[in-house]
Amino acid sequence: MAAPQPAPAPPPLQSPARPTVSLQQPSHGKGPSKSAKLFRRFRAVFRSFPIITPTSCKIPVSLQGNRHLDSHIHGGTRMTGTLFGHRKARIHLAIQENPRCLPFLLLELSIPTGKLLQDMGLGLLRIALECEKHPAKKTKIIEEPMWTVYCNGRKTGYAMKRDPTDDDLSIMQMLHAVSMGAGVLPSGSTELAEGELTYMRANFERVVGSKDSETYYMMNPDGNNGPELSIFFVRV
Repeated sequence: MAAPQPAPAPPPLQSPARPTVSLQQPSHGKGPSKSAKLFRRFRAVFRSFPIITPTSCKIPVSLQGNRHLDSHIHGGTRMTGTLFGHRKARIHLAIQENPRCLPFLLLELSIPTGKLLQDMGLGLLRIALECEKHPAKKTKIIEEPMWTVYCNGRKTGYAMKRDPTDDDLSIMQMLHAVSMGAGVLPSGSTELAEGELTYMRANFERVVGSKDSETYYMMNPDGNNGPELSIFFVRV
């Protein structure tokens, strides 16, 4: 009598096909930034940082909200901002001139995506990104490679500027027709371990205070009561 044949192995999981990236260079963009070498140097160290339990903040963070901010800010520039990441992994922030452009700023924050989006759902959220000022350096503030992060005045870890990966560009391409909104995107097998790939996109007003400070204010359409978010970049 013939021995029973083993059951056939299940087919391997197939990752969704990557969309063709057709995003344009920003008007002031010149390809990958000079921070790439610094990113490669510090990436291993940054990945080893724990997600820090909040402690008291050493810098003041203004909590005076721009309630129902839905009109153009005098001196501001309209930008597109996207928060995205797997729910159990670190969240990313991408800033674009518009949804059809490559991001000119991409930060990886040591905060779980699910935690930050949950905090946004509770109301007013102010994120301050602080780095040390070096008078001899002429680096633009958004070209700084590393930041200390404060949420509503409490230290929550670190952020690092980096160049977009193929995965990042695929996400930006999938969202190129989205001007604002939130939801879940298709992703590969990493979703099983790190949770679903979520995003939140909105219009932001970029206001340059000085060479050592910039602020991005999220614009709420029609003055509704949606999440309120401001992101401060400060060199001190």
